[in-house]
Amino acid sequence: MSFLLRDASQADIPAIADIYRESVLNGVASYEIVPPSEAEMAQRFSAIVSQRYPYIAAVDADGGLLGYAYASAFRTRPAYRWMVEDSIYLAPEARGRGVGKLLMAELINRCTDLGFRQMTAVIGGASPASIALHLKAGFVEVGLMRGTGYKHGRWLDTMVMQRALGEGMTTAPDPSTYPGTLFAG
Repeated sequence: MSFLLRDASQADIPAIADIYRESVLNGVASYEIVPPSEAEMAQRFSAIVSQRYPYIAAVDADGGLLGYAYASAFRTRPAYRWMVEDSIYLAPEARGRGVGKLLMAELINRCTDLGFRQMTAVIGGASPASIALHLKAGFVEVGLMRGTGYKHGRWLDTMVMQRALGEGMTTAPDPSTYPGTLFAG
């Protein structure tokens, strides 16, 4: 499968909403039950990119969206500003074809370049495919929360994974640079 990675844009919102809708309705990665509207997805997109977090699109040779990945705040309290949470969603036809692996690698690189020190993954349904993707990208398991969601007629577990970025916690970050300036009042 031939594809390229680029920054996602507002023009991608309809396709992003479609991919996410399919995941909400048929998967367990998201614990949402009702898919959000395009307008809601546009607001979420804007909130993420306005804070300078990366939002990446994977597109096929014809420009069709195969998947997307983004980083966002793990929590909004200031001490967490050095940590990001990753999210990756793929169209059904893109799954198992290396799209997620390349999106993950690019997301890690961009977050590292921005100065983030840790990345976490909160994996709904403790998806074996998502866990495998994260393990291959250098994440480690840090906890399994049992019965955290109820969807599709069953209880779901949530796996939490983590990966150091750049110097991780070996040095103190510079609070005068991004992401040190996030949440500054």
